[in-house]
Amino acid sequence: MRMAGTFFRQANDSRCKADMIIKHIRQRVFKHNKDNISRTKFYQRFFISHPEIAWSFLASMVSRNTGWNMTDLHGDIVAALLNERTKKQLFLSLERANWIIFKDACPQLLIYHFSKLLQQPLFHLLDDFAVSSFMKREWNEFWDTGDRRRLLYALIVNEQHMIQEPVLSHPFYKRKIFHSAFFTIQERLRFNCVIFPSVHGELYGESVRDFNKTWKRIDLGKRLAGILFHEDLYPHFLSFALKTEPTGSRWDYEQYSSRNTYCKSPMLRAVFPVIEHHARKAGDWSLVKSIKPDWLDEPCINRPVTLTDWFYKKQEQLELYSYVRKSLTKD
Repeated sequence: MRMAGTFFRQANDSRCKADMIIKHIRQRVFKHNKDNISRTKFYQRFFISHPEIAWSFLASMVSRNTGWNMTDLHGDIVAALLNERTKKQLFLSLERANWIIFKDACPQLLIYHFSKLLQQPLFHLLDDFAVSSFMKREWNEFWDTGDRRRLLYALIVNEQHMIQEPVLSHPFYKRKIFHSAFFTIQERLRFNCVIFPSVHGELYGESVRDFNKTWKRIDLGKRLAGILFHEDLYPHFLSFALKTEPTGSRWDYEQYSSRNTYCKSPMLRAVFPVIEHHARKAGDWSLVKSIKPDWLDEPCINRPVTLTDWFYKKQEQLELYSYVRKSLTKD
């Protein structure tokens, strides 16, 4: 990026400079939107370079969780509960949602990068990447005010709307995944959660409920941000991220635990191929949905408490459920 920055500064014509930036961003999006691992690494590297963009660290840590959910499909517990078709459909729903988010968010982050580099706002270029008018306003607002929390919440709101229609409300995924018995059981028994590990073996996070509802995911995202950036916990999460190469395997965090772990999963790139996605033209969600003022409000959260014991108890329950299912199937 340093050499590219020098090159862009030397471009005299503003339209030529804009065209070069757009071309460069398209190349970077294509390169880093390959799979869960490449996305996780990009988000984290961007945050290290631009720590004022808190959403990027949140995205990297949530992306790690997505990788663990993906490899669970080939692990020693969840895999026994599902047939091959269902596992493939679950993987594709996770992969599609995160591909869409990255395709939308990566250009925003890089346009901000070049705005800083050239010391002038370039957010008009967001139109070339079909970014919502909502986020175009929010980036300009951030450039003027430097309100980090507002931008963090705005990005959470935007990206959850980006995946609602093409994934959560898509007839195929809605019928095959989000209304399936497996998904319903996971939610009702609170087997599914987003966790933030530390290198001391402690786990923090939130269980996932009503995932198909946009406002619930927005609230979850804001609460997760509150945990991730809590002044007492943030240094531990950052230490984990910097020390731990993302592989998609739950061993990423289990290696730091002093207890016997229950959910073994392989490395993501050992079991999943790169998926070639087809981009479908999407409209601007913010032109058809009203912007609710409370979307940018602070969530009501208590002081974060460790989920370590609770999480591993849930893993034990899921393992028991898997064992019972396999026993009944044999009979």
